[in-house]
Amino acid sequence: MSLFATLVGGLADLLQPLFHASAAAAAIVLFTALVRLLLHPLARAAARGQQARARLQPRIAELRRKHGKSPERFQKAVLELHARENVSPLSGLLPGLLQMPAFFVLYQLFSSTTIGGEDNGLLTHTLFAAPLGGRWADALGQGGPLGAAGLVYLGLFALVAAVAFVGYRNARHMEAALPGAAGDGEQRTGALAAVGKVMPFMSFLTLVTVAVMPLAAALYVVTSTTWSTVERMMLHR
Repeated sequence: MSLFATLVGGLADLLQPLFHASAAAAAIVLFTALVRLLLHPLARAAARGQQARARLQPRIAELRRKHGKSPERFQKAVLELHARENVSPLSGLLPGLLQMPAFFVLYQLFSSTTIGGEDNGLLTHTLFAAPLGGRWADALGQGGPLGAAGLVYLGLFALVAAVAFVGYRNARHMEAALPGAAGDGEQRTGALAAVGKVMPFMSFLTLVTVAVMPLAAALYVVTSTTWSTVERMMLHR
């Protein structure tokens, strides 16, 4: 965490002339953007994989008709089809999984009062009036939802809701565009069908993140979610 704290502190120093007291918050947003930029090639590969899986839906439907009475044989046939076509059903999870270590370190960094045996100076930084190490509950207790810190969270909630709505509409549009969408339950494996139903609502979980996590971690999640939504729209045009 000391190395990570030095990195965030260095970025904050660079951004201080532009963002003043909110420089550390801007550094977290910039750091998140850099992480997502590094993972962009994987996101592009995941988008190609999703398109490839969509093209396989008619063949999977045929396998279901052929092995409908034997779920084990059907699952085996689907896996063999994916292997022949060099398609991984899990490729879309990689960008999210690979950024989890950075998120957890950031969470710990702004949840710890000391780093390397010394006071954690990053906890003194704020986003406008809201401490980066604080939570929404703290803001409510120090001035209510319309207090100085509470208004920061209301702004984040509004941003998250807007991004979640755009992400929801985009996910539903992509779902409807898949081959055989009208007969979804009959043409996809149970796992993929379940994921397809849940994914459009995932962005709304960011609202819970903003409410319960330290503000610094919430900024990471909000930035990453916004990046994902825009990236997905561009890759699936």
